[in-house]
Formats: sequence, C-alpha cells, structure tokens
Amino acid sequence: MAPTQTRSWILANKPEKSVELDEKSSNATFKQKKSEIPTLKENQVLIKTLLLSNDPAQRGWIQKDQDPDRLYVPPVNEGDVMRARGIGRVIQTKSDKFKEGDLVTANTNWSQYAVLGDDSVQKINEIPGVPISVYLGIAGLTGLTAYYGLIEVVRTTNKDSVVVVSGAAGATGSVVLQLAKNVLGVKKVIGIAGGKEKCDLVKSLGADIALDYKSDTFKQDLIDATPDYVDVYYDNVGGEILDLLLTRIKKHGRVAACGAIAGYNDREKGVIKNWFEVISNRIEIRGFIVIDFINKASEIVPKLVQYVKEGKIKLEGSETIVDAIGDEGFDQIPKIWHKLYEGGNTGKLVTKLE
Repeated sequence: MAPTQTRSWILANKPEKSVELDEKSSNATFKQKKSEIPTLKENQVLIKTLLLSNDPAQRGWIQKDQDPDRLYVPPVNEGDVMRARGIGRVIQTKSDKFKEGDLVTANTNWSQYAVLGDDSVQKINEIPGVPISVYLGIAGLTGLTAYYGLIEVVRTTNKDSVVVVSGAAGATGSVVLQLAKNVLGVKKVIGIAGGKEKCDLVKSLGADIALDYKSDTFKQDLIDATPDYVDVYYDNVGGEILDLLLTRIKKHGRVAACGAIAGYNDREKGVIKNWFEVISNRIEIRGFIVIDFINKASEIVPKLVQYVKEGKIKLEGSETIVDAIGDEGFDQIPKIWHKLYEGGNTGKLVTKLE
C-alpha cells in the first residue's frame, strides 16, 4: 500500500549569519513536521526520495532579509519544506509519462515522499557500472555547471597556459579541474583546497599543482606557482582567495564567478580589497547560474558521461555519500547538509535516504 504520511524538514527561522542546527532551539533554522500525503491528481506522481543533493547555493535561498528580486530562484519561505534536488523512485502514478518503479530526478526537497506534477520530473536511465548518484553530480547540475562555466562562460581552451580552480576538492571544482586538464589539455592546472588530504585528492584527479589555502605559506605558494600569472580562474569560494587571485590574473584574464561559499554565513568575509586590479588589468569577471543554460543539458550530459567512461573524469573521489537511512538518519539531514560549510566532504555531498 502507498504511504499516507511523510516526514519533512521545514524552514522555521531564516538565518542572518550562522545556521542554528539544534531543532530544540527557539531560533532553530529547520524543524521537522509530519503531514498527510495528498491524493494524486491527473498528471501527478508520488515519489519516494532515495538521494538528496547538497549544494552551497541552498544557503542563499534561506538568507534573512534577502531581496527576492535579486535571487535567481524564489527564496524558500519560513514554513516551506527545504528545497533540494533529489533522486527518487515513482511508487504511484497518474501520469502516462511514468510507471511505478521508474527512477527520476526532481525537486523532491527534504521530504521522504513528494507529490509532483509530471512536467517537473525527469526520468533517468541507469548506466551499467555507474552509481545513480552520478545524476546529482557529474551527470547532473554540478557537471553542467562545471562544463558550461569553464568552456562557454570563460571560453577555456588548450591555448590557455594556466587555469586555477578554487574549491578544487568540491563537487564542481573537482569536475572543472579534470575538464581543464584531461579534456581540454591545459598546460598547467592549479587546484586550491583545504588540508593535505584534499590536496592529495586534487593531485590524483590530474591537477599539476595543489595549493593548501590553510597553509601559513599559501600566499607565497600561489605566487611561486604562477610566475607567468593566470589565464583563467574558476572561482567557487569568493572572499580572501578571490581577492588574492585578482593580483595574479593576467591582463585580459577571465574569471568564472560560480560560488562564494566563504561568505555565505558571514557576508563580511566576502569583502574585496583588490578591485582596482580588475580595472588596471582589464580582467573579465562573469557570474553565471546553471539554470541559464539548462536547455543545453541534453547536449552536455552525454559528453560528461562519455568522459567518465573514458576515464577523463574519475568517479573515485567525486562524491561523498552520507547515510540518513531510517528515522534516526532522517533526523540528520540538516547536519549532513551543513558539512558543506565545514569542509566535511570531497566531491559531491549526497544524502542517502534508502
């Protein structure tokens, strides 16, 4: 029999700075609720969530006092189920497009079950030998972001001598550095990550140099690694690292502004002091969002899958899957998501519900 109730995590209080993860606190950012699952209408499906995507951008959707007109998607409002992309299985359907048992991707949100219109759900086909979680990472929005930002936004080619990637052990950065080195054939690819373990991962993925931003010598290490300066900087972090990189980019160099995780919980950490470098060196900085080019997904995803099959993009080290199976596991969903801001993952951070 189909379930009649679902557990969900709702946004209880929008945070101004740090997220409050203690559900018992009066200022808790998230709280759980149980609700009845509505009866399916025509062209709807009931999905059981199997995997949840954890993405730094989710923090911006819940920021207190955020002007909705400045967001690229509607904010998550207090009382709403926390928004998230997921992979699920269709367990009930009133749609001609899907049958029971189909694997799909959709905005399942932080919920055990979701009733969705069939126009907001995409069927996925399993790839032999490849985990389905790849559709939340390399073959999902993460891979699309990496590909589009590197190749189309800042037009990287093998004529570029030096490409630097921050957050290089993270979901997007790890794909970017592999595309730059193993697909485009850039001469020198430099990955920035935090700590020896992550730097070792970055080297194993193909980076020529891995720099530890936690090191006391990081600034000098970056200078030493870029004697001829930098053609392309793919920025996933913003803050002090972006500020420093502005002093190392060539005249007419390009910056893909993908993320700013350094300042998501404290905007004062996103202050830029070296802005005159942009003017004096005519640096091109372009921000972009994955939804801007989602219509190209059918063209790009097969390429990314092929790169995986060819070994140009490695699955090993490309994701961190954390179990949240059962009732006690479901209780951990916000804490698992928050690992993004604690450096608690390599590659794509995925929450497993089943």
